[in-house]
Amino acid sequence: MTNPSNRRQFIRNSSFTGCAILLSGKLSAFTFPQDELPDPKKLNYCGYTCPADCQFLEASEKNDVELKKKAYEQWKIEEHYGIAFEADKIFCFGCKNSGKPAGVVLTNCTVRACAKDKQFDSCIQCKQLKGCDKDLWERFPDFHKSVVTMQKKYFEGKA
Repeated sequence: MTNPSNRRQFIRNSSFTGCAILLSGKLSAFTFPQDELPDPKKLNYCGYTCPADCQFLEASEKNDVELKKKAYEQWKIEEHYGIAFEADKIFCFGCKNSGKPAGVVLTNCTVRACAKDKQFDSCIQCKQLKGCDKDLWERFPDFHKSVVTMQKKYFEGKA
């Protein structure tokens, strides 16, 4: 997007929508700006960009037990990871925040672990992405397709 006000509006709107999509477990609706070259350094390891107003991050920064409980339930942490709610173990400071501890979601994210092992900033840099069968992609196949589409744009821009 070339117009800064359009970009701001896009970011504001997508951050609200993105958090709701992620928390609802419906990553299938994820899209990225088609007229921008994806930057792996600005993306999470899975290709997602967490919204600035993420409730899980807010709960973690404030150490708010009630907000953590909501995030725990919305993210279906017990269902996905079999971990009972303990306020001191339920937190998220972001996928790439190396100055903070990794919470239960990050420590159990196979996509993040793989990208870090391969020393990628984001899995869009991995040539095996299209055939990757990590659990995140199995739970959210449409999100996986969106990230593969983003990867194509990334590699086209590097050529």
